[in-house]
Amino acid sequence: MEIHALAVDYDGTLATDGFVDASTVAALDRFRQSGRHIILVTGRIIAQLTQVFPKLDLCTLVVADNGAILYDPKTGESQRLAERPPAEFVAELARRGVPQLEIGDVIVATWEPHQATVLKTIHDMKLDLQIIFNKGAVMILPTSVNKATGLRAALNRLGLSHLNTVCIGDAENDQAFLKHCAFSAAVDNALEIVKQQVDFVTHGARGAGVVELIDRILTNNLPPKRDEGDKAPTPAPTV
Repeated sequence: MEIHALAVDYDGTLATDGFVDASTVAALDRFRQSGRHIILVTGRIIAQLTQVFPKLDLCTLVVADNGAILYDPKTGESQRLAERPPAEFVAELARRGVPQLEIGDVIVATWEPHQATVLKTIHDMKLDLQIIFNKGAVMILPTSVNKATGLRAALNRLGLSHLNTVCIGDAENDQAFLKHCAFSAAVDNALEIVKQQVDFVTHGARGAGVVELIDRILTNNLPPKRDEGDKAPTPAPTV
């Protein structure tokens, strides 16, 4: 399998407690020096990411806001891939007591157990929005926007195919883009449902798992893909 790109989640995959260690940064640089592309695919907003990850320019492109923003670290250019929810929606969430609202260029996020209030607000206001979960986070995005649609936009921008892309993640919101690649992996600390869906689970957790996967790619040592029948079906989301 010829690999041209690695698509990697940030929190819980590339990063530990929000930060990327030196050995993981070195592995990313080795991958980039091989002439391949790193695409960061994250639920974070760009303003946060640029503060916690100073080596962001190792990535060719960043998919932020859980698929809604395409960002070029070298130029600082951002492209919005979807319309942001109306300001009236955010104000109504606050009025209904939803705390810790985080507002990105498109994404609006809070935390469990406030998903029921969020869902009722979407229903009451008749908005075309969805909820995506991420280890306790409740992310609100336009319908049909997720990490897979963001990755697809990034690959199109680079003129690359998902058939030459490896993806790695750890949480519920990663399942969409893990299905949009030639080979999928989960780090050892990933949720069990994610591990059941991928072709390979690393021995290492978080950044160490990413280093392991990069070294396998660089030495042409990826294991065989699992048959689809060996993967567990994805359960329907609950809210």
